[in-house]
Amino acid sequence: MADASSFNSAAYGGSGWSQRTARHDQEVGSLWRGGIDSEWRQLRTVLLCRPGSEIAVNDFNAAQQLEALDLARAQDEHDQLSEAYRNAGVEVLTTPAVEAPTPNRMFCADLFVMTPQGAILARPASTVRAGEEVATAQALAAARVPLLRTLTGSATFEGADLIWLDAGNAIIGRGLRTNQAAIEQIQQLCRDIGINLTAVDMPYGTMHLMGMMRIADRDLAIAWPRRTPHAAVTLLRDKGFRVEFLPDVDAAQANRALNFVTLGPGKILMPGGNDLTRNWYEDLGIEVIETPMFELRKAAGAVGCLTGVVERDMG
Repeated sequence: MADASSFNSAAYGGSGWSQRTARHDQEVGSLWRGGIDSEWRQLRTVLLCRPGSEIAVNDFNAAQQLEALDLARAQDEHDQLSEAYRNAGVEVLTTPAVEAPTPNRMFCADLFVMTPQGAILARPASTVRAGEEVATAQALAAARVPLLRTLTGSATFEGADLIWLDAGNAIIGRGLRTNQAAIEQIQQLCRDIGINLTAVDMPYGTMHLMGMMRIADRDLAIAWPRRTPHAAVTLLRDKGFRVEFLPDVDAAQANRALNFVTLGPGKILMPGGNDLTRNWYEDLGIEVIETPMFELRKAAGAVGCLTGVVERDMG
């Protein structure tokens, strides 16, 4: 207990006390780092997790992969992905090692999503991926990224289900990976920071909203025909986006052509080997950089899924 002589000291609010007056959002960029309010502005920082022996499983279906992976080839492709980002001037953060790595932890986009003021940690829906968010939290905290929310109760959420439309609006997919309990918690957080979050229902047999639609520029969205939720296309158009639909869904499905990351306005990093779709993107005025994903795509993901977006320029 303080004695009388300490009554007016700075520690107890007396002379010399200095009140913190800056809001949290004003401290992002100085005390804290990270944040996005779009899917298309200049990309600055990403989080990646290089795959290890955990991806070489005996039962690839039980591990939620599509085919068996060759470890050396997968690692080489991931190294080329990292190099592609660095060549584009993007800082690459890495997820720390853990004692018992799970086979899908390399898919960083699923494990968190950024807001203008910090990260929302995922709570993956599958038991195969349960707990992957712990190492993600460690990586983000070590990089001075504020963690705004950890989901509680029965909520399940994966970051690839949330897409930013503009600084005040985002869209979230409700389906296999993200449930209503998570949406309600994320909507409350969004309201607290002045963001409107619209939920749309995902078609049965799909994984993430990221696999239905991507944003390549300020006013250009790419969508999957007959699979993108009607409400999502309507909302995109209401927000001033031109929505273009993939011309060859068979090729896009085989090689994950929609699974790209936007590096900046009208510039994307996409999986190699998608010549038809690449030419179509370029006809839309998009600048394309390719990186090989022939092995990694066997795990049911590609560039977008592997990339946790930590920071973009904000408007």
